[in-house]
Amino acid sequence: MTPPTNTAAAAGTWDLGNLAVNRIGFGAMRLTGSVAFGPGIPGDRDRSIGVLRRAIELGVNHIDTAAYYFSPHLSANELINRALAPYPDDLVIATKVWPARDPSGAWWWATPEQLRGQVEENLRQLGRDHLDVVNLRVPPSRKTGSIAGHFGVLAELRDAGLIRHLGVSNVTPEQLAEAQAIAPVVCVQNSFGIGASAGEQELLRSCGEQGIAFVPFFAIAGAGREAGATATDHKDVLAIARAHGATPAQIRLAWTLRQGPHVLAIPGTGNPRHLAENVAAGTLRLSDEEMARLQSPG
Repeated sequence: MTPPTNTAAAAGTWDLGNLAVNRIGFGAMRLTGSVAFGPGIPGDRDRSIGVLRRAIELGVNHIDTAAYYFSPHLSANELINRALAPYPDDLVIATKVWPARDPSGAWWWATPEQLRGQVEENLRQLGRDHLDVVNLRVPPSRKTGSIAGHFGVLAELRDAGLIRHLGVSNVTPEQLAEAQAIAPVVCVQNSFGIGASAGEQELLRSCGEQGIAFVPFFAIAGAGREAGATATDHKDVLAIARAHGATPAQIRLAWTLRQGPHVLAIPGTGNPRHLAENVAAGTLRLSDEEMARLQSPG
């Protein structure tokens, strides 16, 4: 059966454990405002709820979120609950733990003993009795350290039925292997986009060989990261976008999806027009020559 065009199904599917998802998903970080974790234009509650509902209409069945995605007035998890509960049977919600923010927005990092509380906070905010996927988000300060203590707690919560599947985020190959020795890992969330380093590309390939989903964050924003996509872009990205009648963001998403069938995209937006554009990127087919140009864009 041919998937419908201009829906999230157009890019194909991948299995997160036993949960099938369309390869274009949705990141909830920008629902609460234009700039995550900092000053910016506040999110509009009604518009954010509308974006979430429209995402489901467009075939999105994989939403990435976190309890620490909040602004003074909006929480991404609670927006998801308000917009989508009772949840569609095929909807997969992935969240992240280890980092946290206090009510003032200041960051703190959980000890292994505090992870259960973070999991329960996500359950409460989302209104669920289990979490589909929980990613252990490793802090930048732990890039060379062990994650066994924290990941082991999540494995215990998985065994207890609070979590269905586990993932890791911001990890090294060594940390991924350490986690896999404790419990199955269904996905890796790391920063990845056009201009990725050889090491980043190797980890992506390794995940594919192991049947692990690779879910890049900042695939559109690139160096802009939390601030969002920048107004300027590489000339090759712009030229290829013009050739396809597409936006640079759509070209970056199409490039991301071409990295392998195990690569999922989770672009985030609070703008309904950008949502439609992001989903439509799954219909773009870049040529081998265009892919080669984007490998080292000018």
